Amino acid sequence: MYAHPPISGNRLRRVLIGAALFGAVPFIAAPGTAWSYTATLSPVAPLTVYLQVGVGSFTGDYINGGQPQNNTTINTVSASIPASAVGNGTAQAMTTNSTATVSYWDGFTFCSVPGQVYVGGFYRTTGATTSAAKVTATVPATLVNATGSTIPFSKISWTSSGNGDTGAEPFPAGTFVNGAVQNVGTMSSNTWNESCLAFSYSNDSVPAAGTFTGVVRYTLSAP
Repeated sequence: MYAHPPISGNRLRRVLIGAALFGAVPFIAAPGTAWSYTATLSPVAPLTVYLQVGVGSFTGDYINGGQPQNNTTINTVSASIPASAVGNGTAQAMTTNSTATVSYWDGFTFCSVPGQVYVGGFYRTTGATTSAAKVTATVPATLVNATGSTIPFSKISWTSSGNGDTGAEPFPAGTFVNGAVQNVGTMSSNTWNESCLAFSYSNDSVPAAGTFTGVVRYTLSAP
């Protein structure tokens, strides 16, 4: 990806902002309707948690007996800002290289790419209801370019929706917190939950030229 060097005189810069979303990976513990973003599951052994951020893998749809699989893909969101627009205060939409649009709950096309990143999964217990599982994001303090210049991760935020959704999202809109482990959503026991996140860069400061990158790690933790 190309980043323009500083332009002499007016010091305009072209900046590429990129954040890798480390998730898209199922975590399996111990051996509705088509557009629902939260669905109830029947308890069954073994206790299982599954988290997908971006591209994931499933052997068919859950409602038809599909099972989660490991997928080590790390997807990215990025925005390339032209020199004339750097720091003008107009937020820049970020696009993803994820191709995940379909829910593994029932095969419904839930998200749109490249503007949205699918986030979803389930927390299934073997019996009675327990405390909710939490989805957190481990966020670096800054994005960094090749020369060590930085941009705070708090310059990146997201909205949350999904095709056919109404009401509150299980993974609501938010903004990254610099150098923190922040909550991004919860899953009640025996539920499937999903949202489509659209990321943007605030573009309200003038950083050095270059390509800035950083990695956010998403984790699903069950009690």
